[in-house]
Amino acid sequence: MDKQIELLNRARLRIPGGVNSPVRAFNGVGGDPVFFDHARGACLYDVNGRTYIDYVGSWGPMIAGHCHPKITEAVNEAVKKGLSFGAPCENEVRLAEKVCELVPGLEMVRMVNSGTEATMSAIRLARAATGRDHILKFEGCYHGHADSFLVKAGSGALTLGVPNSPGVPSALADLTLTLPFNDLGAVEQCFDEHGDAIAAIIVEPIAGNMNCIPPVAGYLEGLRQVCDKHGSVLIFDEVMTGFRVARGGATMLYGVQPDLTTFGKVIGGGMPVGAFGGKQSLMEQIAPTGPVYQAGTLSGNPVAMAAGLASLEIISEKGFFYHLAKQTHKLMSGLQEAAADVGVAIHTTSVGGMFGMFFTDQDSVTNFDEVSRCDIDAFKVFFHQMLNRGVYLAPSAYEAGFVSAAHTDEHIEATVLAARESLAQL
Repeated sequence: MDKQIELLNRARLRIPGGVNSPVRAFNGVGGDPVFFDHARGACLYDVNGRTYIDYVGSWGPMIAGHCHPKITEAVNEAVKKGLSFGAPCENEVRLAEKVCELVPGLEMVRMVNSGTEATMSAIRLARAATGRDHILKFEGCYHGHADSFLVKAGSGALTLGVPNSPGVPSALADLTLTLPFNDLGAVEQCFDEHGDAIAAIIVEPIAGNMNCIPPVAGYLEGLRQVCDKHGSVLIFDEVMTGFRVARGGATMLYGVQPDLTTFGKVIGGGMPVGAFGGKQSLMEQIAPTGPVYQAGTLSGNPVAMAAGLASLEIISEKGFFYHLAKQTHKLMSGLQEAAADVGVAIHTTSVGGMFGMFFTDQDSVTNFDEVSRCDIDAFKVFFHQMLNRGVYLAPSAYEAGFVSAAHTDEHIEATVLAARESLAQL
């Protein structure tokens, strides 16, 4: 029996849907998920021995490529000293120092174990600091699976949220407002009506969970001004963009400083790590220095901290992001040219090492409504055509793609060739 099928059948007996995170199930594209055996550089290798050029990168953290020698060496050395202490260690101090050094305006940081834990903790802190209960999020932005985030807007921009997952209490959903991304006017109107009740705005500065949507000019600056005017906390969810689009994340790239920032992915170098941080005046309200409780047995794990520190040292090297953006731009240009040659309309976006590809003849794609009007069925066909040609893309039309420093010109050229052949099938 094919090993992929064997593993999937076994997994479905003991794991819901056979996967430990829903998007891996390929429900967004059809077919069965791929089980991988190992990875190196820009490539993944499945359990049947097939090779794929990888543009998922474990959903972002493998910015230096898989099994980068500096990261694996750091992990191996840390493992020799112990897998977990449940107590402070030097590496967590060094990683905290490095994060604060790289991100403008970041004064203190608390290590956690996932992006969801980071965002959940950040809104708890924002609510405590303001004495308010409501939060404002944006349609198409994903902030993890905490109850407050699994909410979508009702009818009308200012309608209180309703749960979009069973198990989320309606009373909690009522505290979450949802607006269109990139619509500053809607935010200003919302705050004019509800500003004294809103504890925080939480936003992906570059949306990466409705594919890759950069902010329109003035949008992030406008959010900063609205929060300043109404005494609300501005939270940048940089779990995806942090250290991925620039050395200091989107905060450095756009020059807008939030009050709190959440991190994940690159900060762990492939290990399960998250963090949240911001101004000292806010962060000192976290226990044990303040009354806002947050804890984690494995937070600051010495092995994970070693991987994260090595990852941030790599991305701090001179020219790293110039090369990354150059390769990403080369890939996008190649995809555009290939699509034009075969008469398929696409729109692409890219920021640093993130990219998006949309099957549409729209000149721009700036929010979830516009993403939803793209040809999702065309993407499904394209995804499987690319997979058959050894290119692994995110198995959803609503997920950003990622280029790593390990992607060579040869990888890009092979991908563009595969895309030309795949697009021709549409």
